[in-house]
Amino acid sequence: MSESPTVVHAQENVSETPDVIVITGMSGAGRTEALHTFEDLGYFVIDNLPPNLILAVAQMSGLRDGVGRHLAVVCDLRTQGERFGELASALHELANHEFTYGVVYLEASDETLRRRYALARRPHPIALEGESTLDAVRRERVLLHDIRERATFVIDTTNLTSKDLRQRLRSLFTHLSEQQLMEVHVFSFGFKYGMPEEADIIIDVRFLPNPYWDPEMRPLTGKDRLVCEYVLGHPQTQAFLETWRQLLDTIMPGYVAEGKSRLSIGVGCSGGQHRSVALADETATYLMSAGYHVFSSHRDLPRAETRNA
Repeated sequence: MSESPTVVHAQENVSETPDVIVITGMSGAGRTEALHTFEDLGYFVIDNLPPNLILAVAQMSGLRDGVGRHLAVVCDLRTQGERFGELASALHELANHEFTYGVVYLEASDETLRRRYALARRPHPIALEGESTLDAVRRERVLLHDIRERATFVIDTTNLTSKDLRQRLRSLFTHLSEQQLMEVHVFSFGFKYGMPEEADIIIDVRFLPNPYWDPEMRPLTGKDRLVCEYVLGHPQTQAFLETWRQLLDTIMPGYVAEGKSRLSIGVGCSGGQHRSVALADETATYLMSAGYHVFSSHRDLPRAETRNA
């Protein structure tokens, strides 16, 4: 098999998102990475689904009601044996029931697949007793010939990294930019309640003036206008925000370029009630204005001793 092409496909991109994506192809060619990519795109995903169940799952998914997520399934030879031959019939049934679908077929050169299994020190999943990995790869390629001919997209991952494959699938199945696809979670927390284990980035804002020491603002939170204006309007905060935004402008494109699908930013103060809340919301607003997909939360706000407590 030639190693020169990296991607061969039947159409350049999808004008509308198919109801069902079937991921198939050669073992070791990147099916698991593809499944994770579709999960990041918001699909309901199932690994190694028997073909005769695809229609039933699609019907139960809520797609017809406009409330369900699109479906992505992996169908392969690992455990299905002769039942894999039912895939063509399953696709025909989807069309008969007016579900749109796309078939993503992943492959790589024989030698690349052999090398990947050697590096992983794992046997090929369909290798017979005494059969070499290379012979199993060649036999699998023959068994998959018919479904390859039906594929909407044939992607050769011989010369692709995992990141390359993710970017290629995203370019085919979404019109969103890489920046829009990265989910950014900005949250506030209080250091006295413990460090957040889930944060990729932590910024400590305890050096800023604390509204807690003002009796009028003590029972309020960073959600209240008085506290928010005090925190954000302070000269120290203004100087900090200028530097903080410059840092975000520097690091965020790097995370996008690395293909990171989720990023968590924790903003912490002493109790998670005043400064961190105001600055977490300000950070989320700034990132949203820059085109990122952002949601915010406040971990320790329910612990705050407020007037309504």
